[in-house]
Amino acid sequence: MPVVLDPDAAAVYQAFLKADRPPYETLTAAEARADYARSGVATNPEPPELARVEALAISASQGDIPARIYVPKQLRKQDDLSPALVFLHGGGWVIGDLDSHDVAARKLADAGELIVISVDYRLAPEHKFPAAVDDAIAATAWIAANAARLGIDARRLCVGGDSAGGNLAAVVALAARDGNGPALAGQVLIYPATELARTHPSHSEPETSVLLTHSVIRWFRDHYLRHDADVDDWRASPARAATLAGLPPAYVLTAGADPLRDEGAEYAARLKQSGVPVTIRHFPGQFHGFFTMGKLLPQADVAASEIGAWLKGLN
Repeated sequence: MPVVLDPDAAAVYQAFLKADRPPYETLTAAEARADYARSGVATNPEPPELARVEALAISASQGDIPARIYVPKQLRKQDDLSPALVFLHGGGWVIGDLDSHDVAARKLADAGELIVISVDYRLAPEHKFPAAVDDAIAATAWIAANAARLGIDARRLCVGGDSAGGNLAAVVALAARDGNGPALAGQVLIYPATELARTHPSHSEPETSVLLTHSVIRWFRDHYLRHDADVDDWRASPARAATLAGLPPAYVLTAGADPLRDEGAEYAARLKQSGVPVTIRHFPGQFHGFFTMGKLLPQADVAASEIGAWLKGLN
């Protein structure tokens, strides 16, 4: 599929190339995390001012899970309780943390006029699959169980994330549907990884190997999975779930210059075919990762605003 980057996306891509940063696959996980943190300083926009941001420790059998709660100035309330979004950050299950997606969480809280709880799940390769899945499911269940004291209406609880976080959000929604979690009101899947076999055409097209290159994806996957057989597990590849019927409404975002484009689009189409209400939003001239680059890419703000409006439309 021919891909033409938007002018601003093309300029950012050229700047990254000129910076001559080392490819992640040549680094250790720790070095890649540090590099990712540095790049965020240059790409994150100014965050909206919120009413409150606090650290949170989520109790789980595998140990406390660090989290952060975001409360916007304008908050939708019903019986003094508010809707909420459990947010799972991207980064290939290897990099990223609460700080890397702090501005994204703030923007979603502000745009959606709801509480956002960002979850810092365990990372690979120190903690391989399914550690991140276990943390995401446990954190969502804990938030639902403690909703009232957090000011949250458990009936209006959604889950979402970008990239690897979109993968985890899709898995949490499937697990919750099947009884391993609370009933969810919606799922926000921002260029999600849904099929770890990497067989879709967008995984081999030169035009999609932008920033998130095909080789970096392999590096992420090899760090995350224990062995190749894990690809077949729906908790790693949610597209391999027996059925997608009965899932909560979904907002699925895809980008043109993204190796994950086709699997995200296919997952959205399958959700719709299964009777799930789906909003599909494609940004043809953007690359994977643009959502957190609002300082340089105006389309990131457009996406955040649209997701916020979609969340408002749920409840």
